Amino acid sequence: MEKEHELQKLNSQVSAPRDGDVEDDDPLVLSSQALAALQEFLADQDKAVASTPLASSVAGEEASDKVELVTEDWRLSQFWYEPETAETVAEEVVTLSSRFSGCRVACIACPTLYVHLKKRDPSLQVQLLEYDMRFERYGNEFTFYDYNEPEDLPLQLKHCFHVIVADPPYLSRECLERVSQTISFLASPVDSLLLLLTGEVQREHAAELLGVRPCVFKPHHSSKLGNEFRLFISYDPGTRLGGLEEDS
Repeated sequence: MEKEHELQKLNSQVSAPRDGDVEDDDPLVLSSQALAALQEFLADQDKAVASTPLASSVAGEEASDKVELVTEDWRLSQFWYEPETAETVAEEVVTLSSRFSGCRVACIACPTLYVHLKKRDPSLQVQLLEYDMRFERYGNEFTFYDYNEPEDLPLQLKHCFHVIVADPPYLSRECLERVSQTISFLASPVDSLLLLLTGEVQREHAAELLGVRPCVFKPHHSSKLGNEFRLFISYDPGTRLGGLEEDS
């Protein structure tokens, strides 16, 4: 636990958006304990990446009971959902997909959900937009995505998605603004539905930029993050997801 705590402190001190500039010219100096924890963590990460298989269902094989992913990389602000969260959101997306003929789903920076969707319904058309090139192994359902270039995407993806699920990598207004541009690029102009997974601290920004409201259901991550996360949606789910949260 001490090593994990030290890494969390280190991450909070040095992590920044991928386009962030460092204003202080002084070099960053780590404590010996933090440096040792970081070196050990990176070594463990390299071993895990080399040995962790992708979900067999993604490769078109028989779905397994346990969905497997590559190891999350805290350097890319990756934190996988708990299985219950991924299954709940995946079930909601599959339910929504039945509203549309030839429904197409976009998953922005949420590979855990992509895997659960493909396990639940292998025939569902799902596109994963993700910065981590390890997911290139998903084939033509993977598109490289850097939120710093929100519309630097293939033209064939423009305005063709009926359901969009987004999980911005950072809890900042700047990041959410850029992801919002991506959502506008992807969304079908006729009819589209949005699910946004982000921190409670983004409530006002999410409402302002995307017109979404929180539902009662609350997502959780396997890494037990300290920030409270919420699921914001652009539609009325009825009683699903616990319904929309009432205004206080």
